[in-house]
Amino acid sequence: MFTTKTTWLLRVALATLLSNFFANGVIAQQKTDDIHTAVIKNDIAAIKKFIATKTHLNDKDPYGGSTPLISAALFGKTEIAQLLINAGADLNTQNNDGSTALITASFFCRPEIVKMLLAKKANKTIKNKYGQTAYDSVVMPFSDAKPAYDMIGKALAPMGLKLDYDYIKKARPIIANLLK
Repeated sequence: MFTTKTTWLLRVALATLLSNFFANGVIAQQKTDDIHTAVIKNDIAAIKKFIATKTHLNDKDPYGGSTPLISAALFGKTEIAQLLINAGADLNTQNNDGSTALITASFFCRPEIVKMLLAKKANKTIKNKYGQTAYDSVVMPFSDAKPAYDMIGKALAPMGLKLDYDYIKKARPIIANLLK
């Protein structure tokens, strides 16, 4: 039987998968005519065009409600996250499961993105729909979080998500210290 924390992580994993479903299997074939595709494809030039026109920076994807900044955090697109943050993207927008860019960057152990968000005063106290803050997402034992990492990693690998478990195990306490 799953623990409450594992159940929460599996729900987060499912919400993350749904939030990125729009791109599943077709990203490589799509043109970067929307900001979400540009993030996942790491198309810096396209992101800069969106920023220049001040459009779509906080658009939510139609499936899970993730913003471009949340997707950049998920996929570890540090340069894109920095561009979006500097352009004024909303740091505290929540996707359909209530996760913010900070919660996402924390869970996926993106310390550079976490530092950028904290430097711009992203709200550390926001809770997702399961009552978890960014800090809560990294203080539980890795073994409790692993089923979520497994599911997300497998599902989003075709879109370029790479999860290094040894790195994540080492980074979780570092992220937790940043969030204290």
